[in-house]
Amino acid sequence: MEIYIPDLYQKNIYNLDYQVLKDRGIKYLIFDLDNTIALITERHAKKETIDLFKKLKNMGFQMCIASNSLGARVKVFAEDLEIKYKCNCRKPKTDKIEEIIKEFGCKDTEIAIIGDSMTDDIVCGNKIKITTVLTDQLGKREFIFAKIKRYKEKKIQKKLRDRNLFTKGRYYV
Repeated sequence: MEIYIPDLYQKNIYNLDYQVLKDRGIKYLIFDLDNTIALITERHAKKETIDLFKKLKNMGFQMCIASNSLGARVKVFAEDLEIKYKCNCRKPKTDKIEEIIKEFGCKDTEIAIIGDSMTDDIVCGNKIKITTVLTDQLGKREFIFAKIKRYKEKKIQKKLRDRNLFTKGRYYV
């Protein structure tokens, strides 16, 4: 069950204390797109999101979007935020995330993955032993495959809560 437990958990990417990550030696951030950076109905990054990513760049972070979505949507957001991207990542498979780590030229201890899915983002990051950050999903609307995964995720969350290992809504950094 530990593979589902994030290192950090916060309401969203705006509430996350990035200085905590920096203090842990994190220099590179991999973000999920759908329901982490943007709602699935949004076609471009909001000003608030663009401002956050500018702030993170000023803090010295290098960033990338790693999404299970197809290329066109991911590319638009990456261009809006002026960062790299990988699409069709098939998380929790790790091959595309490992490619990103190689492209950044960083150590596993210097990179974090941030996303809203325990079964995709957190499992992927935990498999390759990088820092994992879970956020709540920004919206309830999801693509059909994500809905199926959320059903599984709710069962996992109940088991984790029953064992006092993780409780959804109890944020920590």
